[in-house]
Amino acid sequence: MIDLRRLQVLRVLQQQGGVTGAARALHLTPSAVSQQIRLLGRDLGVELLERHGRGVRLTPAGHALVAHSDDLYARWEHALADLGQTGDGETGHTLRVCGFPTAVASLLAPAVTRLRRSRPGLTVHIEETETPESFARLVAGDADVAVVVPTAASPAVDDARLHQTRLLDDPFDLLVPAGHGLAARRSVALADAAGETWIAAPGSLDQHQLMFAAWSAAGFNPRITHQAKEWNAIVALVGHGFGVCLIPRLAPLPAHQEVARIPLRGEPAPFRRVLTVVRRGSRRQARVAAVCTALEEVAAGLPPRLLEDVGAHRHADETAEARPHRHTYR
Repeated sequence: MIDLRRLQVLRVLQQQGGVTGAARALHLTPSAVSQQIRLLGRDLGVELLERHGRGVRLTPAGHALVAHSDDLYARWEHALADLGQTGDGETGHTLRVCGFPTAVASLLAPAVTRLRRSRPGLTVHIEETETPESFARLVAGDADVAVVVPTAASPAVDDARLHQTRLLDDPFDLLVPAGHGLAARRSVALADAAGETWIAAPGSLDQHQLMFAAWSAAGFNPRITHQAKEWNAIVALVGHGFGVCLIPRLAPLPAHQEVARIPLRGEPAPFRRVLTVVRRGSRRQARVAAVCTALEEVAAGLPPRLLEDVGAHRHADETAEARPHRHTYR
């Protein structure tokens, strides 16, 4: 008989690339991780790990077991869904959801508020996490639903461990100081700002990789002079004239900042794709499905101005008399 908890430790070790990473993801000590995998190997009569340099790696038997583990866990999620149908499936259970900061504010908080009214027996805990940690928490069993912006380092869309669903596409806008020469434009091409000083957040915001992809597609490498980690700080730097930045339309602007938010046009206009992600098989569970449905309802109910097709602006007349988009999207 396979101990699913020990099998999960092996899966996370394979995902994290070593004992130390698995211990960090599972909130265990490295010795506890090693012990769990030794016990799993003993139960199965095989060696699952072997020394490799200063660390360890999976043996052929370990790789074979991990390959089967995705199907085993999907079947386990199906079993939990069937068990949930025999009772109320909610009372006494805590569902853990996570997402990047803007998703928490714009999507998760409103969705969970809906659930509080419609399913009072369901307890939901929300945690702010960047996309890599969200994926890791799902695989480790520390989260049940995640809202993420996929990047080049994210699991593939057909990753057998996960079920990934498009929630919405969030366009990027150009954010400039209110008195900037581009502030009066109805829309701009990203290349129009190629010579600007840029403000960014390397290594801290999920969308930073997407911004670099957008800059590259527009044919320039940005001159990044200032860096900040939070949107409030980035917007403040723009408002005080330290540079310009790209900002997703779901991100709100503080009312007191003197900035202009300008839709981007292009083929295609830059955007970030927002996904809802759960473990494969778990969407059949009533409480997981309820959270996903609530998120879809919140996304569908967003004001049209938030997620309108910015491509509609690409042939707009760019006149100095056009009004700037100041604090339009909140």
